[in-house]
Amino acid sequence: MVLDSPAYPPPLHPGVFHADPQPRRLGRKKEGPLCVREQLGPFQSSPPSPESDSSGPGRRTKQPKLLRGLGEPPAMRPCLALQGPCSWMHRSESSCLVSQKNWARGRIRSAASLPHLSRARAEEGPCRAGKRSPCLLVALRPANLEAEREQFFRSSFAYNPQFEYGEPVPEAVLEKYREASGQFLVQATGIIKAVLQKYGTYESFEASNGGKLLTKCQIWSITRKYMQKEGCSGEVVVQLTEDLLSQAVMMVENSRPTLAINLSGARQNWLEGMLRHEIGTHYIRGVNNASQPWHSSEGRKQYSLKPANPTEEGLASLHSVLFRKQPFLWRAALLYYTVYQAGHLSFCELFRDLGRYVQDAGVRWEYCVRAKRGQADTSLPGCFSKDQVYLEGILQILRHRQTIDFQLLAALGKVSYEDVDHLKKYGVLEKARIPHFMQDLERYMQQLNHIVATNCLSDEELEQLMPE
Repeated sequence: MVLDSPAYPPPLHPGVFHADPQPRRLGRKKEGPLCVREQLGPFQSSPPSPESDSSGPGRRTKQPKLLRGLGEPPAMRPCLALQGPCSWMHRSESSCLVSQKNWARGRIRSAASLPHLSRARAEEGPCRAGKRSPCLLVALRPANLEAEREQFFRSSFAYNPQFEYGEPVPEAVLEKYREASGQFLVQATGIIKAVLQKYGTYESFEASNGGKLLTKCQIWSITRKYMQKEGCSGEVVVQLTEDLLSQAVMMVENSRPTLAINLSGARQNWLEGMLRHEIGTHYIRGVNNASQPWHSSEGRKQYSLKPANPTEEGLASLHSVLFRKQPFLWRAALLYYTVYQAGHLSFCELFRDLGRYVQDAGVRWEYCVRAKRGQADTSLPGCFSKDQVYLEGILQILRHRQTIDFQLLAALGKVSYEDVDHLKKYGVLEKARIPHFMQDLERYMQQLNHIVATNCLSDEELEQLMPE
């Protein structure tokens, strides 16, 4: 099911069903991964959201205060990205084929905030990328993944998968991410153990805190209301699918910013955190970045900018848990730990090792594949260390949270927290957007402090890890 925000191209009448690509009867149940392409007008009613806004259930969202000097944004502003290619959305791990032929007519350039492995078939070919190297996530996804998964499970987890790749894996990328870091291993395992100490298993934590799975209508209602709070209604296409292994992914489809949400992972109490991650962080920082003089690679060199990561993903990951009662950084911590262990263990050994923390064999398989992607013979130690960026970015931001100007960090676009001070005099700030949850900085800082305490961290520990 694809729910399109009706800003561009011109909206259909609310409630009109738009078939894709073949005409179909309204009663037809399913064709491929998506059933119906539905366009909802801005005034069409939908079921109330079971997830209360961070301001409390039943309260109206207040008009957010603005960063001084940024000016008053209109309720709806044309997206800069719609005036040309959405190049600002492409991050380092940028390209992946996540659609099937009945999904969409064109291929999708991914900008996943959490790298994922698509279920798309390898024989559909690489992403359209001109003369550039093959799409990274397509190249890193084993072509024989499903067959190796079946053999691994049939062997009672004693077989080390032998992965084959349909596209040549970029050697420069593998070299860049060949070595895992152990700098934050103590913090990663501490976070994992804090969750298990409190809840026994991660599955119990998820059931206690995530809430029930949401229906398609509930997901759309919550997402639409969130877009209204950020003033970006009609700018981002929303797709609901069951074909992602991650919770969600921001991407560009037909030059339009597109958010794909995994139906199987959309939980009542966690969906808005995902929207803060994808829309409130990646999308808004991307739109702001498009107005800055450093929006191009040449501009970044001119201003001597540091890479946007790990700040970009660290900030987005913090925003995912920002208003949770129990804001444990479980996923970032387990990804960090898994990658580190993969650098020293075979696939089978890694799978058994993760059994200490994750009971579900299917979930353990996914973590192992992510950490071992790019390898052919997984009986050998080796890792793809990209997933360590999340915890690294989180801890860097928490370490320096008292001195970071978070509103400027959002307004200046896709920049590192380390570059904010020297960029602020050059930034174009008049029309910059600030996420609604950053308007009350006092409350925002309280939430960051709560995250530090919940995850058994301390300022003294962070200062020792990352001295000035």
